[in-house]
Amino acid sequence: MLEPDPKVVRELLTRYASLRIAQAERQSPAAARELADVSYTLCVMMATTGIHDAVAKADALLLAKGRTADPDGESGLSLAV
Repeated sequence: MLEPDPKVVRELLTRYASLRIAQAERQSPAAARELADVSYTLCVMMATTGIHDAVAKADALLLAKGRTADPDGESGLSLAV
C-alpha cells in the first residue's frame, strides 16, 4: 500500500478542522458539501470507512513522520479531532 504524502494529509486535516469550525459557527450547505468531500478524501487516503478513524490514522502518520524528521521529537501540535 502506498503511503500518503504528509503535506497533503496535513492540508486535508487543516481544511477538515476549518470546515468543522465553520459549520459549528454557522451552518452552510456549501461548507457542508465541502466538509463531506474532505471527509471522504481523508477516509480514502487513510484507507478507513469513518472520519474519526481517518483523522486518528492521519495524526499518527504525521506524528511518525515528524519523529523521523526531527530526532528531538519536536514535531508541533497534534491534529486529532
